[in-house]
Amino acid sequence: MVQSHFEVDSAYTSADPRITIAAATQDEQINQLMAYLANYGQQAPTIMPVKADDQLVMVKPATIILADVVAGQLLIMTTQGALTSHERLSHFMQRVANPNFVQVSKHAVLNLDHLVALSDSFSGNLTAKLTNQVKTDVSRKYVKVLMQHLGI
Repeated sequence: MVQSHFEVDSAYTSADPRITIAAATQDEQINQLMAYLANYGQQAPTIMPVKADDQLVMVKPATIILADVVAGQLLIMTTQGALTSHERLSHFMQRVANPNFVQVSKHAVLNLDHLVALSDSFSGNLTAKLTNQVKTDVSRKYVKVLMQHLGI
């Protein structure tokens, strides 16, 4: 459970507050909280340019189902089809800046708006079934984070 409290400090204004996060370790949940705070107040882009092959394709983040690193390239599955880019997954996550995009393995990010179902897989992993019959594995390391995003 996340605890919070407010301290009055006249050295800071409400337009420029100071936020301190205290925890035993800096784990994935803390990193996500810090990323959320860093992006707080910024609107997620409504269109995202993706350099694919020899062209720049304009993609609406809402249409992105899954971004997955395959053979060293970023495969972006959308409702209209697939795009391949040389962009790094971490850079893609920064650019999309949307809390509905959740990392589910070290190589894949899914859009919760396109999550249809989750089913048990092997060794504590899950299989995510997404829009357009897209499937991906959820590594057991990321299951807890995904469940938190789902409110479970």
